[in-house]
Amino acid sequence: MHTYQHLEAVIFDWAGTVVDFGSFAPTQVLIDVFARMGVPVSMAEARVPMGLAKWDHIQALGRLPGVAARWQARFGRPMQDSDVDALYAEFMPLQVARVGEYSAPIPGAFATVESLRASGLKIGSCSGYPRVVMDQLLPLAAAAGYAPDHTVATDDLPAGGRPGPWMALDNVLALGVGDVRHCVKVDDTVPGIAEGLRAGMWTVGLAASGNAVGLTADEWAALSPAQQAAYRAPAEAQLRAAGAHYVVDTLVELPAVLDAIEARLANGERP
Repeated sequence: MHTYQHLEAVIFDWAGTVVDFGSFAPTQVLIDVFARMGVPVSMAEARVPMGLAKWDHIQALGRLPGVAARWQARFGRPMQDSDVDALYAEFMPLQVARVGEYSAPIPGAFATVESLRASGLKIGSCSGYPRVVMDQLLPLAAAAGYAPDHTVATDDLPAGGRPGPWMALDNVLALGVGDVRHCVKVDDTVPGIAEGLRAGMWTVGLAASGNAVGLTADEWAALSPAQQAAYRAPAEAQLRAAGAHYVVDTLVELPAVLDAIEARLANGERP
């Protein structure tokens, strides 16, 4: 059986990483909530702040120039924190109700995670979702075959969420990891890569399954190699610019990356 001498744990994001190919659950609900306020938001705009906690995501979305202009036109004033509170209050029950619709496993992801667990790695996870949403998602994922050793929601910790290191480090504590440099953070967003780097970990970005490409698994599979390359290039560039040590399409390619990281650790390299 494959075993690692150095690597101890992999910490996974949720939407766009192990479930919800294209990360549709958060974006579609945000679009719907803004629409209820009479302010149209495009899917591309909704995706820009992805990876942040949802209150911060709504605030950042409202500050995008196009959205800010539409808000001003609709209400005659800029968006305020009280408006963010109101949007968040609308968002939460919708997200809780609908997260299950978008919780399908990313093809091959669950089997990949199980193979890593069989190799002796600890499996951590964290999310931009708040706890009430994770409490809906966790049993659905478990029933489908995915149950991480530890899960942190974005509002679980007093310090906050991404791009800070705290959720990743909470996994280190909970899993009893001996060295943060023996951890790998896997995510499809820029704040998620920042989280891993700030926690002192190796980071792997996912280009195809995540927010930056924003296609369903079927839509991605239907593309020609040239079309996939055209979609992949900006997504990969974004993740590399954020500092990702490696970028691959989906979790299926992760084991080869972990082997490369293991070899670098054995050689005395550090993240």
